Amino acid sequence: MVSLSSLSITFDCKDVAVQSIFWADLLGAELDEGANEFVASIGGVHNADSPTPGMLFLKVDDRADSKNPLHIDLDDPGYPGDVERAVSLGAEKVASFDEFGVEWTTLKDPEGNVFDIGRRKLGDEAESSS
Repeated sequence: MVSLSSLSITFDCKDVAVQSIFWADLLGAELDEGANEFVASIGGVHNADSPTPGMLFLKVDDRADSKNPLHIDLDDPGYPGDVERAVSLGAEKVASFDEFGVEWTTLKDPEGNVFDIGRRKLGDEAESSS
C-alpha cells in the first residue's frame, strides 16, 4: 500500500535565512512558523493537505559530492514503510537520519538522483530527538 502523501522541494543551504527569504520574497510567500538558523519552510512541508509542493531549507555545513543540493522530499506518514517499497522498485538506500523533529532516509533513484522519504515526528517523539 502506498502511503506517500506530499512532496517538498528541499534546498541544502549554507545560510538558511538568506535562501528561504530569497525564495519567499520571489514567490510573494511567507515563511512557515518555526523558521530558525537550521531549518525553514514555505508552504507547509510534510503537509498532506497542501495543494502544492512545499519548499524546505536545511542548514548543511558541507555539501557532500554524492548529494544533490536541491532534491525531492516525500512525506510518508507510515515511515519507513515506503522506504523498503522504493528499494524494491530499484532505489538504493544511502542513509537514515533523525534531526530537528524529522526522521528520513536518503535514497538514490535508478539513475543516481538523490531523494528523501520521511516524516515529521509527532509530539513526544519530536521533543526527544531535538
